[in-house]
Amino acid sequence: MRGRFMASRASGVKKLWSCLAACIVVLGAHFAAIAQTAPSSEEIANYRGLHAAVFRGDVKTVLRLVQVRSASINARDPHGRTPLMVAGYKGDIAVATALIAAGADIDARDSQAYDLMTIAAVANDVPMLKLAIASGGNAGQITSPYEGTALIAAAHLGHVEVVRTLIAAKAPLDHINNLRWTALIEAIVLGDGGKNHVACLKALVDAGADVNIADGDGVSPLSLARSRGYSEMVKILENAGARP
Repeated sequence: MRGRFMASRASGVKKLWSCLAACIVVLGAHFAAIAQTAPSSEEIANYRGLHAAVFRGDVKTVLRLVQVRSASINARDPHGRTPLMVAGYKGDIAVATALIAAGADIDARDSQAYDLMTIAAVANDVPMLKLAIASGGNAGQITSPYEGTALIAAAHLGHVEVVRTLIAAKAPLDHINNLRWTALIEAIVLGDGGKNHVACLKALVDAGADVNIADGDGVSPLSLARSRGYSEMVKILENAGARP
């Protein structure tokens, strides 16, 4: 009888963790969406000059405005977005390339501290990310209200190719944000334990991320993965020498 009770209890705890993990994933994606704010329809309607040309994808007008110096290439909209950030939100490589060639600040941050690289990372826009990196963007810049990095944002969202691209660009592997989480921890606590988050975790571990940096409550990555029933993550962490 006791054995059946304990098995039932263990099953119940596992189901509870699964439900909590699912809620965390949904809430995490929600907070990411509201924290990083693309131009609204009202803002777009009020755009003039360079911002308006960028939003239209009008490369010819963008270049003309920049060349005749009738518009500041790093002008800000009410949310602090530069024209280059607007191109980032639109995923417009042609306009972004033109702005960067004309001297746009790749590392500028908006009023919520997001830069082009983090905008691209959250959007899973690998071509835009690679353009920012190739153009000299800072892959380790501290961004967002959470004082994180583009790598942390990508690991949180399970964007595997973005994570690999940022690792190759020497993004800091063990930066701790103001939630007291690293990219590796976010792949666990804000992930769903599925193949994308597992791949992100493995990429970080293979690159040399510290598998023993605990969260703000002193809970290790291995314990976090075990408590959620993420067996593949547990195996990767154990093989890397992670401690409970």
